[in-house]
Amino acid sequence: MNLDRLQAGRFTSGDMDIAWYEAGDPEGAPVLLIHGFASTAHVNWVFPGWFKTLEQAGYRVIALDNRGHGESSKPHDPEAYHPETMAADAAGLLDELRIGSAHVMGYSMGARISAFLALARPELVRSLVFGGLGMGMVDGVGDWDPIAAALRAPSLDDVSDERGRMFRAFAEQTKSDRLALAACISTSRTLVSREDLARLTMPVLIGVGTRDDIAGSAEELARLLPDGRFVDIPRRDHMLAVGDKVFKAAVLAFYDEIEAGRPA
Repeated sequence: MNLDRLQAGRFTSGDMDIAWYEAGDPEGAPVLLIHGFASTAHVNWVFPGWFKTLEQAGYRVIALDNRGHGESSKPHDPEAYHPETMAADAAGLLDELRIGSAHVMGYSMGARISAFLALARPELVRSLVFGGLGMGMVDGVGDWDPIAAALRAPSLDDVSDERGRMFRAFAEQTKSDRLALAACISTSRTLVSREDLARLTMPVLIGVGTRDDIAGSAEELARLLPDGRFVDIPRRDHMLAVGDKVFKAAVLAFYDEIEAGRPA
């Protein structure tokens, strides 16, 4: 999309300065996009075409740079990155923009933040899309301490862990604050219990790549939700599934179904 048409703003959440972006029809149904770890609103949502896809479908599209990422504040204290706190940033943006409820879509860490947002402020959430995170939301996604160590290492050459190298290279590509990311990954992985999942009564769509070795099963997570469904994103790994056309088509169909059933 033409980046000149992307409105940008900032607001204060607690003592954090949070950057946000908006495009699309101001009268359209709002969609809030929450990006993943070590990414940004642009990397996760603008460049892979999500803003363009949702704008063309008539939606009001909003995204934020999570704290520690992009143009938002980047504290180095791990206590700043609990998912409940990051979810409060997202809720604060909806309050700032006077949006009473929105479709909320998160990818990877953003999916976890979306779940905590829906648990804390269910009235704000019309629906949820969890991209890149299935049963890992409940069972965890393995040991990420090597990723924090990789981010703190003097250089990429000092990193031997394969996943650590992947995220270190990604952080360098996006010119991220590596110490902020290391702090974030230390405390942002709080699990969501099965009991809390049962409280998410809004429609939920889960999309995971068939070659994703991080997310865990989308189908199993869908079974734990009162109104859950899932889509397998064929031949995509954790990094490539986010912009896939199968995923986009499934999300648009999901939103169309929900909006068709809403009172006029």
